[in-house]
Amino acid sequence: MNRRNFLSTFGLGTAGLLIPQFARSSFLKQCESYNGKIKPISGSWFEFQHLLPTESEYWDKDLAHFTAQQWKDKIYEIHEVGLEYLVLMSIAAFGKAFYDTSLAPKFKLTCEDPLEAILSAADEVGIKFFISNDFWGDGTDPDRMMKDKDIAYMRAKAMEEVATKYGHHKSFYGWYFPNESYLHPYFDEFYIDYVNDCAQRAKRLNPNCVNLIAPYNIKAEKADDNYVRQLERMNIEIVAYQDGVGVNSTKLGEPARYFESLYKAHQKAARSRIWADMELFYFERGVSGNLIPADFNRILHQMSDISPFVDKILVYQYLGIMNKPASKAYAGLRDETVRLYNQYMGWYKKQKI
Repeated sequence: MNRRNFLSTFGLGTAGLLIPQFARSSFLKQCESYNGKIKPISGSWFEFQHLLPTESEYWDKDLAHFTAQQWKDKIYEIHEVGLEYLVLMSIAAFGKAFYDTSLAPKFKLTCEDPLEAILSAADEVGIKFFISNDFWGDGTDPDRMMKDKDIAYMRAKAMEEVATKYGHHKSFYGWYFPNESYLHPYFDEFYIDYVNDCAQRAKRLNPNCVNLIAPYNIKAEKADDNYVRQLERMNIEIVAYQDGVGVNSTKLGEPARYFESLYKAHQKAARSRIWADMELFYFERGVSGNLIPADFNRILHQMSDISPFVDKILVYQYLGIMNKPASKAYAGLRDETVRLYNQYMGWYKKQKI
């Protein structure tokens, strides 16, 4: 996912991240009148280690020391929040793999097989996982990752290995192709080739798999007939667009317009479903640094903006940004992550009454 580039390159500071104090109470009252239309969070991205260490100092060490039981506990915790889908960001990073493979050395984690741990737990609670097929090269150079033949070979080999080793899990719902493109206003042709190549291999390994991508830079969208034709040519079941609020690419209220246009394009193409990849964070140092949980008032505004135009709202991300108060597997800043957890769960439980 090129969000890791986007965070560093296009972060514009914290202006506009939070709803001004004087406006919060009126906004929440407004939301109460149409709460039934606001979709809850249905899923989240998931990782064993973050791909930009300068953004994850508050949780990477925690994740690295998770035992198999703690990975399972985290899956149970996420299930309690009502999440149905998880998207594994990567099966490799920094030249190392997160599972046993001949393709690269193994990443040193306390848990010997974190992929087995999370899929086993997901089997038990009914969570559906989209499993990544990368990163076997420099994740900060996505164009090369999609074009390089040697990396393509490793990616294809890894998909075969992962399918063989973990494909028996009922929670293995599909694949996530994480080298994300951006809209300007259309997809690059090589990105369409990359997606279709990955999809062809995925369908060969598991004909029933459901596959997902998450493009960014929606503010450049031009959802015209040219874009519709691109969607028609892409063999992908779900397109989860990044809303861009966390990285300050878009401001509150703007994603609604972009998602509406994209929704109409998807309706015309009648090929893939439209989901959201909504950002839960802001930057600790304004334009860079660690990712910090955003205020729930901002997040509720984001949910309200995009709910009418998407089937599901997924987020980036639960890990490191939210924690149950009594969590057996803490990852991230305790006060801030627990605060957001309690705020969201307070809202979520009201919707179920």
